[in-house]
Amino acid sequence: MIFSSIPFLYYFLPVVLLVYYLSPKVLKNPVLLISSLIFYGWGEPRYVFLMLFTVMLGYIFGILIEKFRDKKISKLFLILSVLSSLFGLVYFKYADFFIANFNKLKGFSIPFLRLALPIGISFYTFQILSYTIDVYRNNVKAQKNPLTLATYVALFPQLIAGPIVRYSDVENQLKNREHTFEKCADGIKRFIIGLSKKVLIANAIGELGEAFLSTQNLSVMYYWLYVISFMLQIYYDFSGYSDMAIGLGKFFGFDFMENFNYPFVSKSITEFWRRWHISLGTWFRDYVYIPLGGNRVKKTRMLFNIFVVWFLTGFWHGAEWNFIVWGLYFGVLLTLEKFYFLKHLEKHKILSHIYTMFFITVSFMIFAAPNMEGVVKYLTSMFGFSGIPFISDEFIYNLKNYAFILIIAIVGSVGFSKYIKNLIDEKAKDSIVVYILELVFLMTLIFAVTGYLVDGSFNPFLYFRF
Repeated sequence: MIFSSIPFLYYFLPVVLLVYYLSPKVLKNPVLLISSLIFYGWGEPRYVFLMLFTVMLGYIFGILIEKFRDKKISKLFLILSVLSSLFGLVYFKYADFFIANFNKLKGFSIPFLRLALPIGISFYTFQILSYTIDVYRNNVKAQKNPLTLATYVALFPQLIAGPIVRYSDVENQLKNREHTFEKCADGIKRFIIGLSKKVLIANAIGELGEAFLSTQNLSVMYYWLYVISFMLQIYYDFSGYSDMAIGLGKFFGFDFMENFNYPFVSKSITEFWRRWHISLGTWFRDYVYIPLGGNRVKKTRMLFNIFVVWFLTGFWHGAEWNFIVWGLYFGVLLTLEKFYFLKHLEKHKILSHIYTMFFITVSFMIFAAPNMEGVVKYLTSMFGFSGIPFISDEFIYNLKNYAFILIIAIVGSVGFSKYIKNLIDEKAKDSIVVYILELVFLMTLIFAVTGYLVDGSFNPFLYFRF
């Protein structure tokens, strides 16, 4: 089940909210847990047991780590917790990748496992890891109630697409959280905006990408149109899901961290990664980069730390070499900025923005490719080295056909809508007219989304790849 579907919007969510709000405080977490397990098991019930088994291991290791704190065996339990959590992720997500490369290296013919990737495993694995690591660091107390820990991991608003919620951020909210009309109203607005970003913008732009991938009438400019549309699709899809997760969290009294902050306004690659997928970036910083020594070590060791983080960041996104290259690509750019020209970029805002968007666009072409052969094909075609024409008829047709939605997407991605909202709030704060117009706007979006979902068949779920 996905958020942008009729069954979720008009059957699952209303029933869950009704049961949740009618339940006494002591039953709210169990209601959330059961609802989350139903949500997760909707498409592939067997993987519910995998997630619960992983949670149980995290629960047991958390208890043991805390019980034997300050003893050497505590560290052993932490290592076992990390290894057991990563085993499931590696087995399901990367087994065929390792088999393929081993076969190619040694000339063997080991058959592929062809395992279905459990949805959300990359996200909930990192949540369990952060929990046991924080228990070991004594940042949080081990959770004594396994149902509460399972609720934290399985919580359906953030289960399948993040943001990566740390136990330390919601520890108190799992026990005591506020349910107010204002918070619920904010959640509704945030959810509708996120849903509209996903359905009305990301899905529409995604159709342009599908048209590109299915044609032979290619050109240099068509490749550029494709990568720009892909960038916008990923942004609106991913940030839309994050908005929906944050909004849903507010329905149930939770406050999740922001995951995107208008990354396309960035004037450096460093700034871009402070604004893009914030929960992932801070996770790798706190649980990989800093434990390796961060920037408190010699320059050579710091370079090693940076490239380990970006190798893992790329590999986290998918079991293909192009994802690893994508991660290392950013490692190189961030290293160059850190040691050489970040201070120069700050002096030339326009040029720095052009530089940033150029290299970000190239990165998305690497990310969009199905494999390394695709990366070579895409990049050579993008820069006119593959013998294709500069402009094609299909490029002109699709540019005209999707110009309106692309303009809306570009304008929205740089925060213009936020600027307008802040201006209205400043000039007409607490105005009844503003409230009425906002209500009409949100209702219009819901009707438009519903109409699209009823009539439209293109509603991709991008996170199967992650």
